[in-house]
Amino acid sequence: MTQTLDRSAVPDGTPSALSVIDTDVHEMIGNPLEFLQYVEEPWRGRIHPDNWMGISIPYSWPTTGGLARPDARPTNGLRAGSDYQLMRTQHLDAFNIKHAVLTGLLYPSEFKVQPDFAVGLSQAYNRWVVNEWLAKDSRFLGSICVAAQRPDDAVAEIEKWASHPQMVQVLLPVISHDTMGRDYYHPIYEAAVRNNLVVGFHQGANVETAVGLPTYFLEWHTAISQAWQCQLISLVVHGVFEKFPDLRVVMIESSWTWLPHLMWRFDHNYRSLRREVPWVKRLPSEYIRDQVRFTTQPMEFAENPDHLYQMFEMVGNDEFLMFSSDYPHWDFDAPDRSLPSSFPPDIRRKVLHDNAAKFYQLGAAR
Repeated sequence: MTQTLDRSAVPDGTPSALSVIDTDVHEMIGNPLEFLQYVEEPWRGRIHPDNWMGISIPYSWPTTGGLARPDARPTNGLRAGSDYQLMRTQHLDAFNIKHAVLTGLLYPSEFKVQPDFAVGLSQAYNRWVVNEWLAKDSRFLGSICVAAQRPDDAVAEIEKWASHPQMVQVLLPVISHDTMGRDYYHPIYEAAVRNNLVVGFHQGANVETAVGLPTYFLEWHTAISQAWQCQLISLVVHGVFEKFPDLRVVMIESSWTWLPHLMWRFDHNYRSLRREVPWVKRLPSEYIRDQVRFTTQPMEFAENPDHLYQMFEMVGNDEFLMFSSDYPHWDFDAPDRSLPSSFPPDIRRKVLHDNAAKFYQLGAAR
C-alpha cells in the first residue's frame, strides 16, 4: 500500500467526492455446494475432497488472516469475498464504488492437465457469476472465465456471454508455462475484439518466477511480476496488437513501476532485432501505450512520493493506470489511500475513475 492520502489536502472532486471504478474485486465461492449446482456432469462428480477441491497456492500465507483481510471474513465462517452483503457494506458503499469489475479466483486456463475439465469449470463459473453476483447488484461488472487450452471452447463461451450487459472482459491468467501471444490463442483475442470486450491478465495460483517456485512466499510475491512482463512481451512480438489494433488489454495486479524500464529495453532491442519479427510494424512502447492498461494494486511505496509520480510520467500516457483494490485480500488498497499526494488532483481523478470508464467504455463520471 502506498502513502496515505491526506484528506484535508484534497480539494473537491477528488477521492472523497468522486465515484470510484474498482478494476479488481475478488468474488469468492463460499459454499462449494452452491457452486456445484452449476457444474454439469461428469465434472461435478470430480469435485470432492478425495479428488479435486479447487486451486490453492503452494505456500502457507504468512499473514494474520491468511489470503484475506481478517475483517473481510463473514460471520458464517465462509471465505472472505463470498458474502455479497458484507462486500456491499464494507467496500462498495463505504468507498462510493460506482463499478466493481469482478475477477474471481478460479482460472481454469492455467490447468496443465485435463483441458475438458477446465472447460466444464469455466462454463459453470460463468453461470454462477451471472446468477449469484451480477444479478444482485448493477454495480458489478463481470469477467468471462474461459479455458484457453481449448480456444474454440473459449470462443464459444465468449460468444455465449458477451451480450450480457454487465460482462466487460475476458479473463486470462498469466501462466508461466506458455507464451500467450502465440497464434494458437489468437481466436480468443479476435472474439474479444469482435464483442468489444477487454482482455484481462491476472495472476493465478500456479504462476512461477524465472527460477520456478522460490523458497519463500516473500520471494514469490516479489518476483511474480516477471510473468506479466513475459506475456506482455509475447503479445507484442507475436504481432497480437498489430493483428488486432482494437484489442484492449489490462494487466491486473501486476504492479506497474517496472513498465518504463521494460519499454526502454524493448524498444532498444527492437531497433536492433526487428528483422526477426517483420510483422511488428511499430515500436513496442507504442503498442503498449495505445492498447495496454495497468491496475494500481499492488503499487510499490517510494520513500519519496515524488519519485513514484515521476515513474508514472515516464510511461508517457496518463491514461495507462486504473484503480484496483484487490478486495478482500490482505494487501487491499482503499481508494483514498492508494495514491500519494504527489499525484495531482486531475491525475487522481483519472486513475480512480476516468481511465477505467474510458477503457471499459462505461460512460462519463457523475
